[in-house]
Parts: sequence; structure tokens; C-alpha cells
Amino acid sequence: MDFTSQIALNQGLTFLAWATGIVVIVIGGFLAKLLYDLIKLSKNLNETTTIINTELKPTIKELSDTLHSINSIVKNTDQGFDNVKNAVERVLGKTKIVSESIIGGMIKGFTTVYKMITKK
Repeated sequence: MDFTSQIALNQGLTFLAWATGIVVIVIGGFLAKLLYDLIKLSKNLNETTTIINTELKPTIKELSDTLHSINSIVKNTDQGFDNVKNAVERVLGKTKIVSESIIGGMIKGFTTVYKMITKK
């Protein structure tokens, strides 16, 4: 029995060695495929980054120019609004002076007429 158990043990160990070798080879193949896919992914990511970089720079420059144009339009509109505001203030100031002089003249006229009527 000692001899048959030795043969069974050798066959078991041989099977275990072969099974382990096959599993290591299969896992190595999957790892090689994984590394190959990761390399392709990194290349594609690098190309995508390059494309985005070259396309994004002109877009950002155009956006910056547009914002500068909008800013200048807003400044010009603000200046125009200030000019209109100042013109309205000047007109209202002159109207106030004229209305004050008219009201003052009317009051002087009424007081003069009243004084003339009360003297007689």
C-alpha cells in the first residue's frame, strides 16, 4: 500500500502543478490583455486631451473677445445714460429757475395790484 499511496501522491502533486501552471498562464494572459487595453486607453486619452486643448484655446479667445466687446458696449451705454441724465438735470434746473422767476413775478404782480387796490 505504501507504493500505491506514493503513486497517488505523485499523481496528485503533478495534477496540482499542472493546474497551477495553467491557472498562472490564464491569469497572465488576462493581465497582459488588461495592460494592452490600459495602454490603448491612455493613448486615446492623450489624443482626446490634445484635441480638446487645440479646440478649446480658440473658443476661449473668442469668448474673451466677445466679453470685451460686451463690456465696451455696456460702458458706452452707461456713458450715454449719464449724458442723458445730465441733460435732463440741466433742463429741469433751467425749468425750475424759469418757474421760480415766473412765480416770483406773479407774486410781485399780485402784491403790487393788491397794494394799488388797498390804497384807493
